[in-house]
Amino acid sequence: MTKYRVRIVREAEEDLAELIDYISNHDSIERAAYVLERLLAVCERLEKYPERGHFLPELRSLGIKSYREVHFKPYRIIYEVIGREVFIQLIVDGRRGLQSILERRLLR
Repeated sequence: MTKYRVRIVREAEEDLAELIDYISNHDSIERAAYVLERLLAVCERLEKYPERGHFLPELRSLGIKSYREVHFKPYRIIYEVIGREVFIQLIVDGRRGLQSILERRLLR
């Protein structure tokens, strides 16, 4: 089985840090640690199965199929596969409206 290298881009690292900080401040440090652990585990599984994610519905209607997503509900991990590398582009709360984030970060 081919193994892919998973990289979290700087902006996605910032997304993750903000998310964990928010959970720590509004819920608990324990819950934040749990969410962090689960999100990183989902990212790690992309080493073996990068095609398992589905194309973003927000972009599919525009004919853009270079970005995929996987979930740890309600969080969305948005990534693209280039060669043997998986680039995590966004880690966001799926309850947020994504259109402006996608336009700003992925459709530059």
